[in-house]
Amino acid sequence: MPRLSLLPVAAAVLLAATACNASSNQAAAPAGGGKSFVLVTPNPVGVNDFLKLSVKGIGDAAQAHGATTKTYESSDPASIQQNVAAAVRDQPDVIVAVGFNFADVVAQEAERNPEQQFLFVDSCTEKPFPNVTCATFREYEASYLAGAQAGLLTKTGKVGAVVVLDSPQFHRFSDPFGEGAKKTRPDVAFSQLFIGGQNPFNDPARAKELAGALAGTGVDQVMGAASAAGNLGVFEAAKAGGFFAYGVDANQCPASPGQVVDNVVKRTDVVIADGIKAILDGQPGKTRSYGLAENGLGLNGLLPDVAASQCVIAQHPEVIEQVSKLRDEIVAGTIKVTDPAAG
Repeated sequence: MPRLSLLPVAAAVLLAATACNASSNQAAAPAGGGKSFVLVTPNPVGVNDFLKLSVKGIGDAAQAHGATTKTYESSDPASIQQNVAAAVRDQPDVIVAVGFNFADVVAQEAERNPEQQFLFVDSCTEKPFPNVTCATFREYEASYLAGAQAGLLTKTGKVGAVVVLDSPQFHRFSDPFGEGAKKTRPDVAFSQLFIGGQNPFNDPARAKELAGALAGTGVDQVMGAASAAGNLGVFEAAKAGGFFAYGVDANQCPASPGQVVDNVVKRTDVVIADGIKAILDGQPGKTRSYGLAENGLGLNGLLPDVAASQCVIAQHPEVIEQVSKLRDEIVAGTIKVTDPAAG
C-alpha cells in the first residue's frame, strides 16, 4: 500500500491504484489553499542520500513559498510512468523529477499537458519544451577536484575508475578524475573499467571485481562512478584490498569508514529550490547548469562539516588546502575543466 498522509480517503484510494509509495506533508500553506509541489523519485528514498537531498530541496522550496508537498517514490520503470501520471493528475504548481530515467515520460507528459510546469533534475529532455525546466550538473568540475586529491594521495602513482557505462554522461565523472590527478601529479597513470552488461546500475559484484582488477595492477585510488549499488562493490573491494575509493552524488563515506576518501556531491537540494523559484518567478523552460560556482556541486572535503563526514580526506588538511585553491581557480575561470560530453 502507498504511504499517504493529509489526504482525503477518496484520494488515497485513487492514488493506491495508480502510483507507488506516495507520501505528502504540509509546509505552512496559506489558509484557503496555496501552492503545491510534487517530487517523483526513480527509486525509494530510504537511506539514499542523493534522494534525501531532493526531499530536502522540495521541502526548502515549500517553506519559502508557503506550499504543500508530496513525494512519489518509484521502484521500477513502470512505477516511474505511473507516478508521473499521478503527479500530473494532482495538478501542482511544479512537478520535480530527479534522474535521467525520466527523460521519455517527462517529454510525453509535458507535451500532453502544456500548462503543467516540470523541473527535470540531473538530465534534460531531448527536445526542449516551454514547460520543462532542466537542472543539470557540471559533474566534471568536482570530479577534477577529487582526482586532484587522488594525485596528491597516491603512493603507487596509479589511479583509476570503475564506471557504470562507457558513455559520455558517465565519462563526466571518470575522465576529469584522471585529468585532476595529472594536475597534482603529472606522472600519474590513469585507467578505467566499465561495468556494462544487462544491469550495470545494480551489479555490485561486477563493480567489486573490476575494482579488484584495478588494484591488482597497482592502482591505489579508485573513483566509483558505479551507481549507489555498484559503489558498494567498489567499497567492499577497497576494504578487502587495502586501497582507497571515491564516491559520487552524496556522502558515501559512512558506507565504508576508513576507505572512502571523498565524494563528488550533487546538491539536489540547492538546484530544486533554485529551479522552483525560477519557475514561479516566470522563468520556466530553460536549462540551468550548476557547478562549483553555483554551489550545485562540491566535495565533502570542502564542506564545513568535513570532520564529521567519516571521509578519509578529513585526515589530510594539507590536501584540502591545495584542492580548495584549485576550486577557486575553476570558479574564477583560470582552470578550464574539459566536459567529456560536450559536442
